[in-house]
Amino acid sequence: QVQLVESGGGLVQAGGSLRLSCTASGRSLSSLSDYNLGWFRQSPGREREFVALMDWSGRTSIYVDSVKGRFTIARDNAQNTFYLEMNSLKFEDTAVYYCAVRGGTTSRNPPDYNYWGQGTQVTVSS
Repeated sequence: QVQLVESGGGLVQAGGSLRLSCTASGRSLSSLSDYNLGWFRQSPGREREFVALMDWSGRTSIYVDSVKGRFTIARDNAQNTFYLEMNSLKFEDTAVYYCAVRGGTTSRNPPDYNYWGQGTQVTVSS
């Protein structure tokens, strides 16, 4: 099993910034570098949607169009932690944000991920 613990959500004004963190632990975790990483978000009444991913090597990052140029995914394998840096936040970024990891290949599809964080609320005031 791998446990993921998120932190860093909160209330911010439009145009502001937040950094979400996701720290991995567990008996099944040899190294975070074995996993592909993902960030997803979910708003009330909507399905969980893909936000960003990074492959196990750190060489490939992919973003949903709506956050390109504003959000950055990063990883620190030594700390078993990965991040989502969010800048120029907009009201429509308001959601519960989830981190997730999976082995194998990268994916934008939530059901493909094996392990999930508990979610952290991000609220952007307009």
